[in-house]
Amino acid sequence: MQTQAGFLISQIKQIGGRVFEKILASHHVHEFNGAQGKILYVLWQKDHISIIELSELVGLANTTLTSMLDRMEKAGLIRRLPDPHDRRKSLIALTDRAQNLYERYEQVSQQMDEIYFKGFEEGEIIEFEQYLHRILRNIKEEI
Repeated sequence: MQTQAGFLISQIKQIGGRVFEKILASHHVHEFNGAQGKILYVLWQKDHISIIELSELVGLANTTLTSMLDRMEKAGLIRRLPDPHDRRKSLIALTDRAQNLYERYEQVSQQMDEIYFKGFEEGEIIEFEQYLHRILRNIKEEI
């Protein structure tokens, strides 16, 4: 059986990213881009975390994440704080400026959900997300 799941997921990611950027602009959100929004989303859920933990949660390599965090720090969205338990490490924390962007991000995110799930019933959405979580677990096992 030949499947297209990987190809379709890749297309959804690429096209969805362009739509997300367009919606950010329509909501006059210019403080961050879509990729940075993923990082902010994780930090809005769990602030003051290590780069390693953040890397695992957003699915980015440390080197990629570090350069993005540098840009976000310069933009006043995050700050690096010393880890009180290990002075060799730092924790990533949101600034007040980033905290204040959460509501606007949620509006954009809600609009994306409406686009993604147009014509879906609630049960279908739940089932679909369960499958996505299962696929994610499967591929994480291969890392």
